[in-house]
Order: sequence, then structure tokens, then C-alpha cells
Amino acid sequence: MILNHQIHLNETTTKKTPLVFIHGLFGSLSNLGMLARTFYESHSVIQIDVRNHGHSAHSPEMNYAVMAQDILDTLDSLNIQQFSVIGHSMGGKIAMQLANRAGERLQQLVVLDIAPFAYQENHHDQIFKALFAVQNAKVESRQQAMQIMHEYLNEEMVIQFLMKSFHKGQWLFNVDALFNHYSDIVHWDVILPWSKQALFIRGGQSAYISKDEHFDAIKQQFPHAQIRVIENAGHWLHAEKTQQVIDEIMLYLK
Repeated sequence: MILNHQIHLNETTTKKTPLVFIHGLFGSLSNLGMLARTFYESHSVIQIDVRNHGHSAHSPEMNYAVMAQDILDTLDSLNIQQFSVIGHSMGGKIAMQLANRAGERLQQLVVLDIAPFAYQENHHDQIFKALFAVQNAKVESRQQAMQIMHEYLNEEMVIQFLMKSFHKGQWLFNVDALFNHYSDIVHWDVILPWSKQALFIRGGQSAYISKDEHFDAIKQQFPHAQIRVIENAGHWLHAEKTQQVIDEIMLYLK
């Protein structure tokens, strides 16, 4: 599948590997924009809507193998052979699957607050209840949708994030497919060790890279990885501590 994307070509830095930005669950290509825009002057940048998100096609099939292949199909359509990836959460898992499927093409890998690990916790049960409630109510206005969302969710930042994908009375993401494949999204099949250096950046207040088994999974599959922490940041570390995340990425990309 060729995905909806935005590409910012930088003709003056053709020696630098293009950067691909991949958003997380319920997101879209604009979500990592605060990071991507920083690199417009130094790299060619591709921002992508993954399948069942944003303006990319909907599909009943969703797992990391097909999502990684979507990225490769899209890059092939742009005649991009070598690339580096920055992915957040689910997008980080897609990025890690690219190391498994196209390790010779992938040059550098930045993973934001997710481990190559099969998580058991369901962090999104209330979110799905809210999304389905809005979908089933068939409301047209953002105000009506937000009123319903507040019945299920207390975090205003989460509601505002989700509302970015509410357009003309509909969710841009495929709620049914995401719900049906949630177990595939939190799951992970262990991959062979990647031989290149990678960068994992975790939020100091996030639980996604916090346990011994998370760190062990990174070391097993990405033995040359650096793991950096952004203190006083949670799972959305790139939005909470943007400049600190940018600084870490820049140090790694040099």
C-alpha cells in the first residue's frame, strides 16, 4: 500500500540520508511535525500517515509486517533507497520492524518511548469506548463530539490529540480495524539482532520503557542501541519536551 505522505525535499543536502517520521496509534503525519520541521534545512523529510490513519487507505488487515511493507512501498514509489526512521510508540514498532525487513536500507533508527516487547496492559480501553460512542452517535460538530469524549476521558490533552483526527463528523482513523487489531498493535514478535547503532528515547515518567524486561528486549534485539531518558516527560515526550528530544536526535544523527 502506498501511504498518504508529505515530502519536503532538500536538494542542497543530497549526501544526507532522508528522514522518515512515523506517528503512533490514533495519530497522523502532523503529530511529529514539531520534530520533522527542525530537519527541513538539513535533510529531505518524509512524514507518513500509516494505514487506517489520517488520509491513508483503510484496510481490515493490520500488523507490523504489513505496516512496515507499506512504508517500503511508499519509499519505493518515491525512488528512495536508503533512509533513516524516527518513530513514536506504534510508529516506533513499525520502525523496528523495518530494521528486520530492510536492515540494509535502514541507516539510522530513532525510537520514541516504546520497546520491542509484547505489552500485556491495555492502555486504550477508555479511548476506544469514547471513539465508538462518538461514532455511534453520528454527531456532526466538534463540540458535540468533545462533549461525548468528556464522558469517558478526563485528560484534556488526550481529547485534543484525538480530535485532530475528527473531520466532518467522522474519525479519520479506522476505529473498527484498530479495535479489532489492538492485540496485534501491543504485540511484538522478537526479531534478529540489528547490527547498526540505534537510539531509544524514553520519557522519565512513562511506563513503556521502565522495567527490566523492556531494557532486556532492547539489548537483545538492538545490541548497539543507546537509551536516553527525558526527565519529567511522559509518553508524549516529543510534545512535552520538544527541544530536548530534538537535541538527542541531532547528537545521534551526526
